[in-house]
Amino acid sequence: MNQPRMSPAVLRLLVIFPNVLSYILLFGVIVYITTNYSTLKAANALNLWLIVCAVLTPMAIYTTYSIVKRIKAGVL
Repeated sequence: MNQPRMSPAVLRLLVIFPNVLSYILLFGVIVYITTNYSTLKAANALNLWLIVCAVLTPMAIYTTYSIVKRIKAGVL
């Protein structure tokens, strides 16, 4: 019984779409921090949001690098 194959375009879309969502999330966190800076600082919550931003940024960049590397190698 032959197993159906997924087209490479759909596979790329399924891999790239979550990466785009991670950049949208990162942008939203940065906008949230900048618009609510004084409130976050007064509530002593600024450090938490900066840590979240500091963790999301390298993860998004590394994921993008990994996807681009795989596409160039022809694996994806």
